[in-house]
Amino acid sequence: MFDNSMTQCLLFPDIFHKRLALQFDQRQGSSDGGAILLKAADQQYGLTACLASCLQDERQPGKIDHSLEELLAQRVFSIACGYPDANDAARLATDPIHKLLLDRDPGAGRDLASQPTLSRFENAAGVKELYRLGETLAASVIQRHAQRLRGRIRRVTLDLDPTDDPTHGAQQLSFFNGHYDTWCYLPVMGFVSFNDEAEQYLCAAVLRPGNVAATVGAVGILRRLLWLIRHVLPGVCLRVRLDGGFAHPQLLAFLDAEPGVEYVVAMAKNAGLKRKAKPAMRQARKLSRRSGKTEHIYQEANYAAKT
Repeated sequence: MFDNSMTQCLLFPDIFHKRLALQFDQRQGSSDGGAILLKAADQQYGLTACLASCLQDERQPGKIDHSLEELLAQRVFSIACGYPDANDAARLATDPIHKLLLDRDPGAGRDLASQPTLSRFENAAGVKELYRLGETLAASVIQRHAQRLRGRIRRVTLDLDPTDDPTHGAQQLSFFNGHYDTWCYLPVMGFVSFNDEAEQYLCAAVLRPGNVAATVGAVGILRRLLWLIRHVLPGVCLRVRLDGGFAHPQLLAFLDAEPGVEYVVAMAKNAGLKRKAKPAMRQARKLSRRSGKTEHIYQEANYAAKT
């Protein structure tokens, strides 16, 4: 037995008192069997193939062991399985399930790409290629749900949300963010939802430095997504929802100028807004005490800075 053996005391506390040693060392074993469903979904949607077509391969043909589509699929599947770092490739290169995801024989098939190969692949994409990748992702999401709902889409709601992506080294564009109290990137994510469905679908993701304001790049993202939705779903009602970090004159002016767009932008509380909301808050508290639940009251008010 090994020194790190444990006494089995949970499943059979009265009849099994021998020490039990657990070691995951079977070469042909894998803990990612559920990833087969990801492979089936990708075959149906063709997403990784479409994304790979946006990339330009400038490598020497005689020195290529892994195609761009294979490298992209390897990263996508490994991230989806909970392995976000490329250095996980050292262990996953021989994993039978991950080899199967790339259409290789689980046992005798060639090993997957190494960490250095994946790192070179990730750093080779330029700005134009990343832009095309973003366009392809958004178009794929919108078109798939247009087919799913078959002309029954009355309203498309678009949400933008910045989120922190903590960093743990000297990565480029990593800065300290006081709001999240960590060194991070601050990517902005775009989601769409349809009609009254609660489910939201990721359609855009833009990496940004960790110290930028929420509004940086938001107008460009909204402009491209609104154009795409109008192109795929002409005549549909458009609604944009943004949190308080996006309450900026430039962004509000852009939304005002967009024809046929409804928008709701939260605003950070301040003394002026609290005074205007006081009657509604008083009424909401009475309703909440009566029902024991959160209540919502909607009222209108004029609000503007004196300058």
